[in-house]
Amino acid sequence: MTAPTMSGAARVSAPPARRSRLVPQLTGWGFVFPATLVIVGLSLFPAVWALLLSLRDGDLLTGGDFVGLANYRDMLGDAELAASAGHTLLYTVLFVPGSVVLGLALALALNLKIRLIGFYRTCFFVPYVVSAAATGILSNFVFDPDFGIVNAGLKALGLPAMGFLQDPDQAMLTLVAISLWGGVGMPAVVYLAALQDIPRELIEAARVDGGAGRHVLRHVVLPQLRPATVFLLIWQTITALQLFDLVYTTTKGQPLDSTTTIVFYLYRQAFQLFHSGYGTAIAYVLFIVTLAVSGAVLWRGAK
Repeated sequence: MTAPTMSGAARVSAPPARRSRLVPQLTGWGFVFPATLVIVGLSLFPAVWALLLSLRDGDLLTGGDFVGLANYRDMLGDAELAASAGHTLLYTVLFVPGSVVLGLALALALNLKIRLIGFYRTCFFVPYVVSAAATGILSNFVFDPDFGIVNAGLKALGLPAMGFLQDPDQAMLTLVAISLWGGVGMPAVVYLAALQDIPRELIEAARVDGGAGRHVLRHVVLPQLRPATVFLLIWQTITALQLFDLVYTTTKGQPLDSTTTIVFYLYRQAFQLFHSGYGTAIAYVLFIVTLAVSGAVLWRGAK
């Protein structure tokens, strides 16, 4: 009679112990589950679905036939894709160093103790929070060859009018200028935060040792800004490789396809020509290239 009584007592004491361990776990999962559901639903599932779609020749309306790696092989002989890659590379080479250097110069200027510094910082950061679509629509008016304010200013100075977004030789350069105007606020803010984290003792010690302003900048300030520079190079490179909205709202890849970037080209393939399999294959190759470039910059910055 004794043994069944002890066993029953153990069974009675076990549930509260399990409940005490289970309640924190369920509470944690309760907080994590909504974010997990969003990540799986909006990121992982579409990524896996797109990978499967890149192996087919579907048109977004029908599944299409399984073609394996044929879409990836077709990319090797696509002259338009090669031209789009060249346009994207040109934009990246001009935009990334330009935005980082301008951002550093702005941050150094905005780090000075002058009157109305908060107002100046706000003025330089506001264009960054404006959507690229709004920036593109505004740019169509500003750079209009006939009625734009920029050509009006050039004519007032006695200079010839420019074609800007309607000239194949100037369209990409104009997009770079627009992007720098709208995107330089991000590097400026990051550099400004990094500058304010540099210990004042380092700068004062360099000056006591006889270092001039440019020597202090080169040997003390810039090395301290290296983590911020690596972050900005990766961030701006990803932004440049994914250029789409500004192209869509200004040139739509024209004139003469001189501003067709890789993302705009894959958009055209997937949603205008309904070559969804080929478009997703381009997207996956772009993802791999972006990952490789970011890894290379991170590895180089860590050395």
